[in-house]
Amino acid sequence: MISKWQWLLSLVTRRLWFRATLISLLAVGAALLSLLISPYLPFGLSAKIGADAVDRILDIIATSMLAVTTFSLSTMVAAYSAATSNVTPRATKLLIEDSTTQNVLATFVGSFLYSLVAIITLSMGAYGERGRVVLFVVTVLVIFLIVATLLRWIDYLQRLGRVGETTDVVEDATVRAMRARRKKPYLGGQLLADPVIGIPEGCHPVFAQRIGYVQHIDTAAIAHAARSNGGRVYLSVLPGTFVDLKRPLAWCSSLDPAEDLTDIRDAFTIATERTFDQDPRFGMSVLAEIASRALSPAINDPGTAIDVIGRAVRVLSVWSEETEESKAQYPNIWVPQITPAELFNDIFVPIARDGQHMVEVQVRLQKAFAALARSADPTYVGEAMRHSADALARAEAAMAFGPDIARVRDASSLVGVTV
Repeated sequence: MISKWQWLLSLVTRRLWFRATLISLLAVGAALLSLLISPYLPFGLSAKIGADAVDRILDIIATSMLAVTTFSLSTMVAAYSAATSNVTPRATKLLIEDSTTQNVLATFVGSFLYSLVAIITLSMGAYGERGRVVLFVVTVLVIFLIVATLLRWIDYLQRLGRVGETTDVVEDATVRAMRARRKKPYLGGQLLADPVIGIPEGCHPVFAQRIGYVQHIDTAAIAHAARSNGGRVYLSVLPGTFVDLKRPLAWCSSLDPAEDLTDIRDAFTIATERTFDQDPRFGMSVLAEIASRALSPAINDPGTAIDVIGRAVRVLSVWSEETEESKAQYPNIWVPQITPAELFNDIFVPIARDGQHMVEVQVRLQKAFAALARSADPTYVGEAMRHSADALARAEAAMAFGPDIARVRDASSLVGVTV
């Protein structure tokens, strides 16, 4: 598992200003590179390759890139607003962190700064005849980069903010979180079967100092603090858990409450929002939100809900994949597990509730339960049958047309049946 500071650094690298600043610095460096290379070039090249035209080219780049950047930013804001209204506000964070959008805007801003620095340096007469040659070559390369970025941006704008594209992004983030948790199901520690009665007597509680959601747990830091005194730590929360000032984050034994518990408390990152990184259940909840919004009377889009059901089967199939049992990296830490029951509840309960009167949604749900019941995870059979029965009961209570109820019953009869 990555440490707290590595995780915070990864959050910084996903910000737009980080990429824009990095590429802008590279662009300024490219503009000044001509001053270093020009002494090594022969005289007379400027007239042969038309380097005198670099002034006009730089003026065009400076003018056009400012307009293109402004247009791109307004398009981004419109796409984010559309995603917030038509999909879910929780998915907007992933769109903001999208690498394609950030690279495009960073390229435009960097090209604009490159042209400005080059124009200023040319006006100062710092380049000379040989420096213009290098500047001309670099400018041509920048033009190729701008053209390639524009073509990619035009193609990407056709999908930016669309329901299907945004749902793809949420599914990908959820699958990544699922695979990471399956690889380290207990965050590198050992299984704590019951976080209530599984805590030994004599342990000291570690309380949060702010109210919010647990975003990240640095199990390496917890293990280091516990190992120094031969202590043991029993986590009572997972990333995504909402905590208050009176809910213990963990229970510790054989540790100094004055010092070691502070180090353990600092290993928990608590903020006002959930994140996708260590919290696969959040991704499932966001997918359920997309389906619920599509099933609302204002939107009435059962097709999107059916699409989300198919995605839920794919995501849950990742969770049911067989993995090699890895030895506990931190044997002095005990961590609760995420159960299939929680994952099923996160995704299927809202869809079954909001789509209980739609036969096409209910039939698709039953087919999804049948597919999951045939997966490699034996616990899926019981969960699939339980949710199948609940969804059928909701449909029977909400539907008045007999043939529709019969279709749902026929579909539910296949759940748990092996072919």
